[in-house]
Amino acid sequence: MSALPVLNILGQEETDLGPIVGIDLGTTHSLVAVLENGAAHILANAEGKELIPSVVSFPRDGAPVSGFAAVDRESLEPARTIRSAKRLLGRALEDLQEEVQGRPYAVVNASDRAMAVCDLGDRQVSPVELAGRILAQVRSHAAQALELDEALVTRAVITVPAYFDDVQRSATREAARLAGLQVMRILNEPTAAALAYGLQNREAATILVYDLGGGTFDASLLRLEDGVFRVLATAGDTCLGGDDFDRLILEEAAEAMVEQFGFDPRQEEAATAALRMAAEACKCALSDSTEAELVFHEPEAGVLFRKEFSRAGFEAKLQPLLERTLARVRQTLQDGKIAAEAVDEVILVGGSTRIPAVEKAVTDFFGRPPRTDLNPDTVVAQGAAIQADILAGGEGALLLDVTPLSLGLETAGGAVSKIIHRNTSIPARAQEEFTTGVDGQTAVKFHVLQGERELVADCRSLGEFVLSGLAPVPAGLPRLAVEFLLDADGVLRVSAKETKSGQEAAIEVRPKHGLTDAEVEIMLSSAWEHAEEDLEARRMSDLRARMEQVITATAKHLETAQSALQEEDCSRLMEALAAAQSLLATETTASDLQAKTHALEEASQPLAVILMQSLAEETLAGKALEDILPTEPPSSHGVTS
Repeated sequence: MSALPVLNILGQEETDLGPIVGIDLGTTHSLVAVLENGAAHILANAEGKELIPSVVSFPRDGAPVSGFAAVDRESLEPARTIRSAKRLLGRALEDLQEEVQGRPYAVVNASDRAMAVCDLGDRQVSPVELAGRILAQVRSHAAQALELDEALVTRAVITVPAYFDDVQRSATREAARLAGLQVMRILNEPTAAALAYGLQNREAATILVYDLGGGTFDASLLRLEDGVFRVLATAGDTCLGGDDFDRLILEEAAEAMVEQFGFDPRQEEAATAALRMAAEACKCALSDSTEAELVFHEPEAGVLFRKEFSRAGFEAKLQPLLERTLARVRQTLQDGKIAAEAVDEVILVGGSTRIPAVEKAVTDFFGRPPRTDLNPDTVVAQGAAIQADILAGGEGALLLDVTPLSLGLETAGGAVSKIIHRNTSIPARAQEEFTTGVDGQTAVKFHVLQGERELVADCRSLGEFVLSGLAPVPAGLPRLAVEFLLDADGVLRVSAKETKSGQEAAIEVRPKHGLTDAEVEIMLSSAWEHAEEDLEARRMSDLRARMEQVITATAKHLETAQSALQEEDCSRLMEALAAAQSLLATETTASDLQAKTHALEEASQPLAVILMQSLAEETLAGKALEDILPTEPPSSHGVTS
């Protein structure tokens, strides 16, 4: 039986429920769709509008409003009107230093935890509340379009960027709960797009989804085989999208105004909001024309500003941002072990892909034009509606997404034992067995980690929980069965059970804040760059932990050794023990650790024989032969090391 890893010591009926709607919770706009007569339809309001602005405003003299009503209030109270809340969802202020620049309100950490909130002066608003209000507006929009009582619109499939981590997905679920919605499935946006294109009807295909929205970018590689959609790999940037393209125009226009009028609109909240809308309009116009004029009027400052922007000039400024997206595409293909020419379909998703330079960049990269036959603004919501129909009992493809980073536990010596590996299809379940490292240990702390490195110090902590009530038995005897369960929405639950006593403990991992995309990228590149030294460090950690175990076990029985061993065996054991203890206190090499541990193990063999004989004598004392022999063959249980 191989040695087990040692853990660190503690210190109504279906027809009455109404439809399941598909919701694209976007950074700049949100949409809602349903499947009708076999086709996904985007729901429009009484004015025929489908896109719902992802904007919330908090008037000083009234109740909060969202959607179109919030946009109408932005010029009146820009410092109390919040856009792009999705970028803040599930993250801490330290993750958002660049993102919070230019916002007309303060973004701070909540007083009770490391979670970013918007400070409006008289109140703080969390991104979860903001997303909840947006989803409530979407729910109301859907009920009106479907001519249903809002109480019947309670179930939804909601899409998120593929790179949203467990915290951001949990935050999305919480926002939906605030809006009175039950989340039937959290669906990756690229996977939703593939469903909308009907690719599930093909026998087999490899698909690359290039999803560039208002605030996020995702590249996802999907494989369809026999009706099963499997996400092979995904990479993305949660702070890259059309908002950043708008900012390029905004900054150029602002600098020109400073030079021409000595007036900087970025210093005034209302002016910044007005300029942002003008910049967005100019960007959209450049997708249809080679030139577009930006017009900005600020009567109080006496500023009437006009500036011609060319498509060529705008596209030149876009190149670094486009290259950032292509870098994620390269990583996705590399992770999925697929060459660009082996991709059968390339799909463009997101309103920002309407920009000609974006389509050209993707065409040049793959050597052929991508699919653009569906509206890139609505394709994700359409896919969500298709998935909603599948969940409601319709026929469709099985979706298997992946986890972007490995998940594991801390073991003795500060090493990480990976339980669910990166790019594992989800939902996923994995089990492993551990044991204790100290005699009489009655509680064990489980430290859950995320990352690709070999040591705890180089990975991200997700949470901790304690399994207590263990019997105080010698080290190595308890069998601690640990299970990692990652559900279809990317929510992780870790449980531990001591197999003999049945003592159990568990945690649903909800860390204080989520990873930024930059942190994910750093984790992945760092794991690659430091792979060799990480393996050596892990080996050293394991060897030190093993040596400590052998030293502890030997030292515990020194009195027996001195009284029962022959003088030569005792002397050899004491020398080997001293050498091991001395080496453990110094900087040394793996080979020395291995050699000294082996020497101590060999020297302790005579002592082990004596201890086993003593244990056998105690066990058999006073027993008859029939008490000892088994009446049936013993069962055999495998142990995972």
